[in-house]
Amino acid sequence: MKVSARNLIPGTVKKVTIGMVNAEVVIEAAPGVEIVSVITKESAENMGLKAGAKVKAMVKASSVMIVAD
Repeated sequence: MKVSARNLIPGTVKKVTIGMVNAEVVIEAAPGVEIVSVITKESAENMGLKAGAKVKAMVKASSVMIVAD
């Protein structure tokens, strides 16, 4: 698969919680660093997402804000 997004973050699926409509997928990008995505239940099932699977989180945003104290 080829995508134009440059923000692909590799990681490992830590946990998948399937709901009635959506699924919450927790990806560990680095020790102690997690990315959480909510996708459709159907997509999670079609992708066969399970704990331990190697995946990439694709981040597409028009802006990224930075906050400093």
